[in-house]
Amino acid sequence: MAEWAAAAGSVDQVLLASPRSFCAGVERAIAVVDQALRRHGPPIYVRKQIVHNARVVADLQARGAVFVDELDEVPDGSLTIFSAHGVAPAVRREAADRHLPVIDATCPLVTKVHAEARRFAGRGDTVLLIGHAGHEETEGTLGEAPERIRLVPDAAAAETVQVTDPSRVSYLVQTTLAVDEAAGIVDTLRQRFPALTGPGSDDICYATTNRQGAITAVAERADVVLVVGSTNSSNSRRLVEVAERADARSHLVDDVGGVDLRWLAGATTVGVTAGASAPPGLVDELVAALTALGAREVSEHTTTVEDVSFTLPKEVRQP
Repeated sequence: MAEWAAAAGSVDQVLLASPRSFCAGVERAIAVVDQALRRHGPPIYVRKQIVHNARVVADLQARGAVFVDELDEVPDGSLTIFSAHGVAPAVRREAADRHLPVIDATCPLVTKVHAEARRFAGRGDTVLLIGHAGHEETEGTLGEAPERIRLVPDAAAAETVQVTDPSRVSYLVQTTLAVDEAAGIVDTLRQRFPALTGPGSDDICYATTNRQGAITAVAERADVVLVVGSTNSSNSRRLVEVAERADARSHLVDDVGGVDLRWLAGATTVGVTAGASAPPGLVDELVAALTALGAREVSEHTTTVEDVSFTLPKEVRQP
């Protein structure tokens, strides 16, 4: 009761960062599973989580989607969907060898990075992939040319990574990294390898960049920031880090149930955002709870308006 009283007595304003929540790639991936379930009925098998959000996965599981770690868990002949994060060529070959019917829900912006990896490696470069070890997106990209791509997870690795020929070196970036962090790593690599080349356009996706810009602006005005997203969501975790670098206390929560009321004690203004894989409804639930605690004003801080959309794969496209 004391925690409720402390929280209720301080929160006055909720400041919503915009853009927030679903991006076009996430909407496309979820729509792929939705349409597959409608057309073919359950079960539909999905390699890895279709997107990194617990609520999305639970909702699709309830409708008959079965999430597996590897293809050997998929029964012969079963319809299989590749997640938004992409897969290595070896996974595609395995599916083809087993004659599994496949629908590819890889985000088109991740597909772009894969194409760049093949192009850079094909011309003889050592490719330095800036990204987090173990993330599904980086695993898929590394698989395009494992003999030529080297993972650079942080600034320390950028200082020590070795290449075969310093005159033939290029870099790629995981699409969900923090913009400022990735830029610092690229600067370090460029100092070490002056001939370094990169993609023609940024690898970090528009949605990641936009959400980080929006939360930076909100964090400058907030006492505490709540980021809605799951712990395995790279872009959601980056939002927490970006807010903290803007000097705001920041916390990642799956949903309103994850909020510790002690975080709100003494906070007059609470900033709220959501990772690109988090459903908008989770933000609505959080805002409703903050309003019930006494917040008298809910306002939106918009830094840009998104109008991106991606076409569905032909297998689930409406005729």
